[in-house]
Amino acid sequence: MSDGDKLVILVTGGTGLVGKAIKTVVEEHGERQDNEQWIFVGSRDADLSDLEQTKKLFDKYHPTHVIHLAAMVGGLFHNMSNNLDFFRINMKINDNVLETSYQTGVKKVISCLSTCIFPDKTTYPIDETMIHNGPPHSSNFGYSYAKRMLDVSNHAYYEKYGKIFTSVVPCNVFGPYDNFNLHSSHVIPGLIRKLHDVIMSGGGVFTVLGSGKPLRQFIYSIDLARLIIFVLREYNSVEPIILSVDEKDEVSIAELATRISEAFEFKGEIKFDTSAADGQYKKTASNKKLRSLLPTDFKFTPFNIAITNSVDWYKSNYKTARL
Repeated sequence: MSDGDKLVILVTGGTGLVGKAIKTVVEEHGERQDNEQWIFVGSRDADLSDLEQTKKLFDKYHPTHVIHLAAMVGGLFHNMSNNLDFFRINMKINDNVLETSYQTGVKKVISCLSTCIFPDKTTYPIDETMIHNGPPHSSNFGYSYAKRMLDVSNHAYYEKYGKIFTSVVPCNVFGPYDNFNLHSSHVIPGLIRKLHDVIMSGGGVFTVLGSGKPLRQFIYSIDLARLIIFVLREYNSVEPIILSVDEKDEVSIAELATRISEAFEFKGEIKFDTSAADGQYKKTASNKKLRSLLPTDFKFTPFNIAITNSVDWYKSNYKTARL
């Protein structure tokens, strides 16, 4: 293997949920190829909303490929009260990463979007052609529009410079190393943390915000990591690609709460606080494009197993988890 064939893959947001999952798949599951050098960086390595720090990071590692996961993120209620910050900070991060990638000759950038960027008023299932068909849900418009602009930037870099800057659109991600802060987490880690706190305090009631009726597709972080690595190696289009479980695997928040309580072997009561907002009712995404490209033997981790793995990880690591 000549030096020219060597891939130096920089993973921004490499200390977060998806970055840790990619590192696990590469280093522990034997997915690293001989010509690949993987570098995982987090906010302690550089503030990517600062252009000079971004340039210094790229000058240090000289990546040939970038998996761009870094973002200001949060759950429904954190988004609702901070739309301006989510928009401004994520716009800066994304512009700095893409422009620095172009300036330093990076061959390929894969940026991570989210199904929450799709229009609030739409038909289902949503697919990759529908991202810009209307405004996103008002609860998280700042984050959603900033993420949408990554797709706009990707097409602009391709049109002007022929760069393969592309994006993946995962459904709701969960797993080990998630953010378990009750004020800024997504739904699964938030519920895991909440129920664990109830059990540790000897309580008998597990209260879930909202009606429990909204429907979501959830993807285990290890499965998403495998798919992102597949995109890195095999997918060479600027067009975005949805990385999601199948439509039939969509579950309600009420069913999710039940699955989590079963994983904890919780025998108490589950209550729903209907005074809290539900957010978007559903975001059903089609993975038809992904399925057309994947090997036929690819299998997602069964939901019950993935939830149990996540609960077990938190029970073993809650003292050092992101809270």
